[in-house]
Amino acid sequence: MDDNSNLIPESDFTEGTKKSFWQTINSLNKNFWIASVMELFERWAWYGIYGLFGLYLVASTDPQTGGLGFDHIQKGNIMGNVVAILYLLPIFFGVIADRIGYKISLAIAYVLLIVGYYMMGEVRTYSSVYMVFLLVAVGAAFFKPVASAIVARNTDETTGTLGFGIFYMMVNIGGFVGPAMSSYLRTEYGWKLMFIQGAVVITINLVILLLFYKEPKIEKPKDSIGKAIVDSLKGIVEALKDVRLGILLLLMVGFWTMFNQLFNTLPNFIEDWVNSSVLSNWINANMPSGLAKLLTDGAQVKPEWFTNIDALMIIFCQVFISFFVTKMRHITAVIRGAIIATIGIALSFYFGTVWFAIIGTMIFSIGEMMSSPTVSSFIALITPKGKEGLYQGTYFLPVAASYWVTSFISGDLYQAWSDKLSLLKKEMTSRNIAMPEIVSKEQFVEEGANTFGMKLSEFENQFNLKADEVNWEEVKKSVGELATQKNIDVSQLHFPFSKNEYFELAEQKLGMDHWQMVEMLWNTYQPNKIWMVIVGIGMFSVVSLVIYDRLIIKPIEKRKLAETSKNL
Repeated sequence: MDDNSNLIPESDFTEGTKKSFWQTINSLNKNFWIASVMELFERWAWYGIYGLFGLYLVASTDPQTGGLGFDHIQKGNIMGNVVAILYLLPIFFGVIADRIGYKISLAIAYVLLIVGYYMMGEVRTYSSVYMVFLLVAVGAAFFKPVASAIVARNTDETTGTLGFGIFYMMVNIGGFVGPAMSSYLRTEYGWKLMFIQGAVVITINLVILLLFYKEPKIEKPKDSIGKAIVDSLKGIVEALKDVRLGILLLLMVGFWTMFNQLFNTLPNFIEDWVNSSVLSNWINANMPSGLAKLLTDGAQVKPEWFTNIDALMIIFCQVFISFFVTKMRHITAVIRGAIIATIGIALSFYFGTVWFAIIGTMIFSIGEMMSSPTVSSFIALITPKGKEGLYQGTYFLPVAASYWVTSFISGDLYQAWSDKLSLLKKEMTSRNIAMPEIVSKEQFVEEGANTFGMKLSEFENQFNLKADEVNWEEVKKSVGELATQKNIDVSQLHFPFSKNEYFELAEQKLGMDHWQMVEMLWNTYQPNKIWMVIVGIGMFSVVSLVIYDRLIIKPIEKRKLAETSKNL
């Protein structure tokens, strides 16, 4: 799970760890632990929604499933473009936080997040979901630079690497617990409870902030917020004039794009193509019923649990790997980690089986643990003395750009190459088998209101469409009667027909069960070919970083070593 916890002080990379493991733990102060706990809850709320968000956005709209029925292009736009904006905003919000104080900044963040998370469960149209998620992104962007800044202020050259490793572990505890809780809530009570959970967890953070966090007395910058933002932008432009930094940031776009696939693409791929019934049957037969209900939907292991393996691995291993990574060159650790992560993601997508989905995710997590918490060492190493803040301010740029690329891979490309519904529609057309259009309730209401010349609310009230359970046979009858009375042609009016209903009807017309149909589509269209793009991006980043290391990083290290030897 990538996070702003990568911002580790440069001194940590040059001086190494001098204290023992437990001495370092004991030297971390109260504000460090408060920031870490708030990070845990914030990530709980975020990943509790984001970890399942891709599934929710494209899930069937029938009452039993309760999803939004969007296509993958819409999903890619929401999950990619909005998060890209989230990673750009800290450039401005960090400046604001320095001037209004961290406590006020966190309070603003939490209020926006509480409202945003709750509203995400109340809206169902593409534009409204996009805008409400954008509100959440603004709140998260206020939080990001402040949380890491508090940790940076409360660690030094002897505690920084381990401190940020602990911080990163907190990210993944929240990243594991959030989706686990959401997995239970969405199965037992529906998707809406997942969003309420996010609002409640952030409310806990607000209470912790107000009752326990004491902001240290530090002299705040005197210049205005407007001038500081302009100066910050000028500083970033100045930093980017350094060709070494510009090239590095460009290379890191590919690095982060590969990492993003774990949440933006893999859960949908698993839901579409991985038959986990063998594992699900074993879990249901051998585990307590409560745990079995948490992990499976009765027939399949829930897709979110495959990606949640990543967080579980990091919870148990991150601190020790962070401590181990301090013994090696950080750029080497990042390159090796990227290679391992690329292998893991390749296995998950290429084979399309339950066991390779598990093994691939575990391998991916090892690579992530080596790479992600140390990636800012690149920037630290090439930073001229006295410009550390200026150069570190560019860190979020490649992360933001990677999400725009990801929006295409998990959106347009997945829709064309790997979306089960799109490929099934293509197959049914090629066989000249007629199928009805998939229409959501919201689309029906909009189309029906236009057909009858009514307002949306008027149309909904006319046919009692706001009821918890709508009798669609009665609605069809009533629509026909009103159309006859008003002499309106409703032959082109499409009544709700869900994604699940489309699959069921296609299975009947093809004379196949669901997984026979899936196997036919897999063999015909090879939806796993998306692995070539993802792995190609990962390997391009690895090769580029190796070249960059040899041409730029190693010469810098040699010069620094020569200067140190000369001073001695």
